[in-house]
Amino acid sequence: MNKDLAISIVTPEDIPELVLLVNSAYRGDSSRKGWTTEADLLDGIRTDANTLLDQINQSGQKIIKASDESHHIIGCVSLQEKKDKLYLGMLTVKPDIQTTGIGKKLLSAAEDYAKKNNIFCIEMTVISVRQELIAWYQRRGYQLTGEIREFPTDTKFGIKKQDLEFVVLEKHLT
Repeated sequence: MNKDLAISIVTPEDIPELVLLVNSAYRGDSSRKGWTTEADLLDGIRTDANTLLDQINQSGQKIIKASDESHHIIGCVSLQEKKDKLYLGMLTVKPDIQTTGIGKKLLSAAEDYAKKNNIFCIEMTVISVRQELIAWYQRRGYQLTGEIREFPTDTKFGIKKQDLEFVVLEKHLT
């Protein structure tokens, strides 16, 4: 599957398909097909069309998509330039094809984007109880910084089922 993977920048036309993908991978029963679900931690949706459109229209922010040979979006990652760092978020792969290397390819595309834009540090936040996901990023060179950030109280980010906080991870690129 990965040999025919196309990596490109999301356009406004991609938003409806992207909303379905992201929400199916993070929340609800469909997300349980993959290993990156937040369904036990949060209710509600992960994102909506207006939020994604705002992101791709904001200066210094891009969403990269992975499309299969049929041109269906099967993965994405959000990138936001912040001074001397690139914030990486919303790394998403369609739940039933997780563990096939698509996430690694998107992570690599994000790192290439950073280097091409002369940014040599990538930062991300991960919900602290998601130890398996944190370990996955650590195996790819991301390190815990020791910084903890509050989880937003705005329910547009999800409805918490328990107390949550973020840990911060960084990777310095060479």
